[in-house]
Amino acid sequence: MIEEDERSHPFRDSQQDAAATRTLPNTAQTRAPAYRLAFTDAEFLLREELRPVRLQLELLKPQMIMDARGIRSTVVMFGGARIPAPAESDSARTPALAALSRYYEEARKFARAMTERSLESYGAENVICTGGGPGVMEAGNMGASEAGGISIGLSIVLPHEQAPNQYVTPDLCFNFHYFAIRKMHFLMRAKAVTVFPGGFGTMDEMFEALTLIQTGRMQRIPFILFGRDFWNQIINWQALADAGTISPEDLELVRFVESAEEAVDIIDSWVLPCP
Repeated sequence: MIEEDERSHPFRDSQQDAAATRTLPNTAQTRAPAYRLAFTDAEFLLREELRPVRLQLELLKPQMIMDARGIRSTVVMFGGARIPAPAESDSARTPALAALSRYYEEARKFARAMTERSLESYGAENVICTGGGPGVMEAGNMGASEAGGISIGLSIVLPHEQAPNQYVTPDLCFNFHYFAIRKMHFLMRAKAVTVFPGGFGTMDEMFEALTLIQTGRMQRIPFILFGRDFWNQIINWQALADAGTISPEDLELVRFVESAEEAVDIIDSWVLPCP
């Protein structure tokens, strides 16, 4: 973000004009929607025809804020919003969901360990990035907070969604309208992707990222799935290769782990495979 006194051009600043419009005489002309400055007119910006502008704004705002904070790389954590903390597992909707609560703790430990590495770069590298919600996302942001570092939360407006979890760094807590732009921000700085057990949203994010890597649209990075039994029960990976719908080498794009320590070891020892 550029402060007013850092601007190099001689033109009047847009913020000055926006402030000036709030002191105009109250007349029929100044009250008319047509008279509003376009960039301060919410009704105008929300019109159907302005969708391309809104897409650009959603891409730019987090980008500019993270650039200003000096964030160069992130460690992404996808995972279920419904997975409870171990202390709350008795309230889980199903016994299977209660059993998955151990991954809440592994997510917290993993985020704490990666944030300790992030602090070595003063918060520029390995910054934890979650969807900002409850469950695994909350555990990730909590672990980063416990380590004394920052973390990112990429929330999205949903009819049933709650406020972001309390552990997201407030000035790195973003809110999106467009899923597509949110997904871009998950991956634009990603140094590693971790995927914990989850539902439709988790699988959507996982397969989107895997497709980008598989097709060469994104550089290969550590792609780590927590909970081999869970994922092998949900997805028959080998059947995809046996059917020929994916290549056998595509199975090598993912690594399975059970603990935070295993995931950290994979990231620490990562060497980009030869093409």
